[in-house]
Amino acid sequence: MSEILTVPVGLGDRSYDVLVGPGALDAALERLPAFFPRGRAILVTDRNVAEQHLGPVSEKLGSIGLKTQPVIVEPGETAKSWDGLRHVVDALLDLNIERSECVIALGGGVVGDLTGFAASITKRGVDFIQIPTTLLAQVDSSVGGKTGINTDHGKNFAGTFHQPRLVIADMDLLATLPRREQLAGYAEIVKAALIGDAPLFDALEADGAGVMEGEALSRAVAAAIAFKARIVAEDEREGGVRALLNLGHTFGHAFEAEAPKTAIRHGEAVAAGLGLAFAYSAHRGLCPAADADRVADHLKTVGLPHGATSLAHTSWDASRLIARMRDDKKNQDGRITLILARRIGDAFIDRETDEADLTRFVESQL
Repeated sequence: MSEILTVPVGLGDRSYDVLVGPGALDAALERLPAFFPRGRAILVTDRNVAEQHLGPVSEKLGSIGLKTQPVIVEPGETAKSWDGLRHVVDALLDLNIERSECVIALGGGVVGDLTGFAASITKRGVDFIQIPTTLLAQVDSSVGGKTGINTDHGKNFAGTFHQPRLVIADMDLLATLPRREQLAGYAEIVKAALIGDAPLFDALEADGAGVMEGEALSRAVAAAIAFKARIVAEDEREGGVRALLNLGHTFGHAFEAEAPKTAIRHGEAVAAGLGLAFAYSAHRGLCPAADADRVADHLKTVGLPHGATSLAHTSWDASRLIARMRDDKKNQDGRITLILARRIGDAFIDRETDEADLTRFVESQL
């Protein structure tokens, strides 16, 4: 077994560990019985993940005396809905879950967000454990306790902050992940470097396209998780510095909302948003143009979009994108809030965006 890195998320009596590396699930087995006093593990997953991973994971849990009771949801963002939430909560209640038990979320970000939200409201709160099966979920949504579902008003507009008890980022689970999904997850690793870790970006840049392979990827995943853990420990509920983790997301969520369903991945939208956030920072004279160019070049090198025209969907309307950005949860006093950058590794919260200037910039990028 490869060395397993333990990344602590320091939140007082709600602190937990993130176990990172190939074989992390095997390394976690000795910890798990304490979370399941009834000798069973209620496990929420989607139909696609179940086909790949439910059997092997259940076998591992069985080796320590835990019987798996699965709750299956449909794959894709449509599961993150009021109907999807009701389905999971009703399943937990049908199984007569007790507040002393944990629920396992086995899957990507959709399963983790949905399961965490359901756990947070069932019997006024039961614990859960994250076993993310996508690179995106490993480096982003599984760490930090943000749960939620999508509503008619937007993505993740209903949810809670509910921290997991343990996160198991087993990179062996990524073996079945298509290349496109791996790249989408890599966008969140780049994001961490661009926010506040310039040496990490230097290392990613030096690895080039090879950063997606073997030990280079393992190191990058661990570094990104450690960075996010520090931010979450400092600002759990996104009242300050944690908002920086939305770098690229204001643009990215607008792309996701305006694109046809399944046309682009979340990580692809974020990657395009990262490129635009740096390009807009340079446009405003806040960031050297050379830094914006480095960001775009690295995204292109690894095979990710770097702007609106490099996404799989390219038919955009600037006014509609700006309208989506007006609905962003970070906004205050009716003004669009953006996460921008002074340089690579130095992001900041900008609440002084001039919407007319932003509109002209977006139009120029389409």
